[in-house]
Amino acid sequence: MFRAFESRLDPFPEAPPPDQLFAAHRGTLALLTGVLLGGIGRAAIGMVTQDTSLLHRSVREDIAHGRPDATEAEIIAAAARAEADGFIGTLRDPKGRAGYGAHVGERGVGLSGGQRQRIALARVMLSDAPILVLDEATSALDSEVEAAIQATLYRLMEGKTVIAIAHRLSTIAAMDRLVVMDRGRIVEAGTHAQLLATNGIYARLWAHQSGGFLGDDPDEDVSALAGGVPYSTT
Repeated sequence: MFRAFESRLDPFPEAPPPDQLFAAHRGTLALLTGVLLGGIGRAAIGMVTQDTSLLHRSVREDIAHGRPDATEAEIIAAAARAEADGFIGTLRDPKGRAGYGAHVGERGVGLSGGQRQRIALARVMLSDAPILVLDEATSALDSEVEAAIQATLYRLMEGKTVIAIAHRLSTIAAMDRLVVMDRGRIVEAGTHAQLLATNGIYARLWAHQSGGFLGDDPDEDVSALAGGVPYSTT
């Protein structure tokens, strides 16, 4: 959902504004709505990554990091939407703080990968940012929890610009536009149906993940699985 006339971005020669990291070297980078990214601050972007790091603070503060003025009810509602409310109620840190008051440890070391990811999802749901970056956002979740969260995620994406990176194709198949990258280059682009019709890398990966198995040349198929990284925008 971005158009770039010049893709090179250079760091600011001096200290950047508080809410920005980079400035365009030439040209512009804009949303399809016409809004220039240069005028968008960090608060307008919500992100969930595969390797989620949390603040060494309470669960409550971690979820409310993007919206420090959120009420307790809003924080709990966001946690429930992210399927995190259940395990949060069982948390207790070494100092005896429990539930939403429990501290998660440096980088969230006191939690499992799936628990950290669900708290990060709750944070994004609470902030309701207009731009979402989801980098393997459900990779640490088991299939049952992922299925429960997926419907909430799709509702959250409505009316937003979303960049989603995933190897698990079921999480991005409904996106407006899918881009397949292989060895750093874009090799395919289109909707799910269009990419299946081309019978290329995406179609081969989809066949594997939706019930297919390795073909006559396992080495070639495994190489394709490792090299082709679906990247989607909606």
